[in-house]
Amino acid sequence: MEKQVILNKRHFELTVNRLCYQLIESHNDFSNTVLIGLQPRGVNVVARLKSQLEKILGKEVVCGNLDITFYRDDFRRREKPLIPSTTNIDFVIENKNVVLVDDVLFTGRTIRAGLDALLAFGRPNKVELLTLIDRRFNRDLPIQADYIGESVDSLSSERVSVEWKEIEGEDKVVLYTPESNE
Repeated sequence: MEKQVILNKRHFELTVNRLCYQLIESHNDFSNTVLIGLQPRGVNVVARLKSQLEKILGKEVVCGNLDITFYRDDFRRREKPLIPSTTNIDFVIENKNVVLVDDVLFTGRTIRAGLDALLAFGRPNKVELLTLIDRRFNRDLPIQADYIGESVDSLSSERVSVEWKEIEGEDKVVLYTPESNE
């Protein structure tokens, strides 16, 4: 596979910082807003946003993680069974503004599962979506993000990978394209 870096370390940092300021513009001091990361990779985005927002605001930002395994529409279609992660929402979302967070928005199916799973915890006042990477033109469902780090036009055969310093050793976003055999 050929790979192309979409966001390098510096642009990655700037993108996360910009998303934080966009969130602050909409949610002020986060007194009635919570961030919820979708497992598995949205939790990495939430952790980074939380850290940066707390530096900027000088106060704690309430965050949680949501496991959507059993809400996925492909749960029983996989050869290899999905292994559930841990949901960590130890706060009330009733009448709160919730920002669902994921690393890559592609078909919209993960977000749909996240919305279904979220309603098991109560009825939020408002739900918004933040995604680090928006892969446009490939939606199966009419879902769009309110906050977008970077939009990427990609083919269905391509893969976008958000890589984290804590996991892969460097913050970056990479587009993998299958090599053509022409």
